[in-house]
Amino acid sequence: MAHVVITSGPTRQYLDPVRYITNASSGRMGAALADAALHFKHAVTIVTGPVSVSYPRRAHVISVQTTEEMFIEARKAFEQADGLIGAAAPCDYRPRRVATQKMAKTGQPLLLELVETEDIIASLAATKMPHQWVVGFALETEDRHFRAITKMQKKSCDLMVSNGPEAIDAEESQVEIYKRGGELVGQCTGTKKKIGRDIFTIIHKTFCS
Repeated sequence: MAHVVITSGPTRQYLDPVRYITNASSGRMGAALADAALHFKHAVTIVTGPVSVSYPRRAHVISVQTTEEMFIEARKAFEQADGLIGAAAPCDYRPRRVATQKMAKTGQPLLLELVETEDIIASLAATKMPHQWVVGFALETEDRHFRAITKMQKKSCDLMVSNGPEAIDAEESQVEIYKRGGELVGQCTGTKKKIGRDIFTIIHKTFCS
């Protein structure tokens, strides 16, 4: 039995106490992957941003808000785990300054200065031990194959799951799975529950058998 950490859902980066930037990630893929991992008798820790989806009861769920919080909790969990699946869609940018009070309208354009957040998967993959593995997700709008392979190499992932923006907050999707060297090892289409099972079957055969 392996211990698998799954990041899931969006994160929020606050502009002031009530406003934030985020995305429409639903957490469905993370939930499907967790369900599949539990089906294979693995232990599962989910580090999740704010979602309405229900995660499996047998999974250990850690709720976070920001990308920084997701990185901290995922790093802690990964230290004691065998594998990491980065199914979350954390914000890539955060405001350089966060207002302490609600910003009032002024009638003038509002200029935001954004800085990059921590790349969770790349940072954790760079620290993995020989027995550990990391699976990333690459959501791209163009050149999906090339960008997925490039991202896999850049982030030191062992597998990369490629999908498109149509997957966001959708019940169904389609993905391609690549391994190091760019070889296509799987193509999955259907509900996210089915795709989660298909993806984790490949993960299980690759790393856990």
